[in-house]
Amino acid sequence: MRIPKWLRRPLPRGPEFARTRDLLGDLGLHTVCQSARCPNMAECFSRNVATFMVLGDICTRNCAFCNIAPGKPQPVDPDEPRRVAQGAARLGLQYVVVTSVTRDDLPDGGAGHFAAVIRALRQALPGAGVEVLIPDFKGDADALGMVVEAGPDVINHNVETVPSFYPRIRPQARYARSLELLGRVAKAGLSAKSGLMVGLGEDVDQVHAVLADLARAGASMVTVGQYMRPSQAHPFVERYWEPAEFDALADVGRSLGIAHMFCAPLVRSSYRAGEMD
Repeated sequence: MRIPKWLRRPLPRGPEFARTRDLLGDLGLHTVCQSARCPNMAECFSRNVATFMVLGDICTRNCAFCNIAPGKPQPVDPDEPRRVAQGAARLGLQYVVVTSVTRDDLPDGGAGHFAAVIRALRQALPGAGVEVLIPDFKGDADALGMVVEAGPDVINHNVETVPSFYPRIRPQARYARSLELLGRVAKAGLSAKSGLMVGLGEDVDQVHAVLADLARAGASMVTVGQYMRPSQAHPFVERYWEPAEFDALADVGRSLGIAHMFCAPLVRSSYRAGEMD
C-alpha cells in the first residue's frame, strides 16, 4: 500500500537538527528516535528534543514491529546516567523522556539504572519533568519499586497491540503482566501512561477493548498511533487508519475515564510528551 499523505514527513535537515544529532553523538548517547527510525525525528531534533535510550542499543527481546536490533547486550555503563543528565541540560529540556531496550539478562531488568538516571536528571534539572518508558521487568514488583521510589513524574509502559496479536507481535511479553504493571504504578500514586499501535490487522472493537482494559488498570494517559513498517523484514501494514478514526478513539478513551488521550497517525509514545493534555 502507498503511504498516505498524512504520514509523510520532511527529510532531516537544518542546523538545529545537526546540532542535536552531533551533541548526542559527542556524549555517546543512544536515542529511540534513531534506533527505532521514528518518523518524527526530523521535527523533534530540529526542536532540540530527543528521547534518550539507556542500557545500550541491543535488546534481549525480538518484538516483530520494532527496529531495534535483538541480541546479546553490552555491559551496563555506570557513567550513562551522568551523560544523559548532561545531554538533557545541554539541550535545554524542560521535559525529559527516557526509555531503554529490554534487559532480561539483568537481575533487576535495568530498574536500578533507570533509578540512577532519574536521580541524575533531578540533580541536573530540578525544574524539569521526567517521564520514563520502561519494560515490564518480567513482572518483578521490587524492580518496579526501584523506579517508583526514584520519583519520576510519569511512568509509561506500552501494551503496543491487542492481546490476540501478542504471540505474533510481542512473543516474549504478556498482556496481563503489562496491565498489572500499570495498575501498580497507579496505586503508587504516579501517573500511569501506556500506548498502542494500529494497522497490524486489529479491528476497532479490539482497540476499544484495550482502551477499556487500560482504563480499569488506572492509566491516565494513553497514546495511539499508526504502525509503520520500519523495513521489509517487518510485518506488513494491514491498514492505514484515517485521521478521523484516531479522533474517534480519543473520544472513546475519554468516555472510559482516561483523562489524557493523544491519538493521531504520527503519534508515538514520547512524541510531544510534555504537551500531552
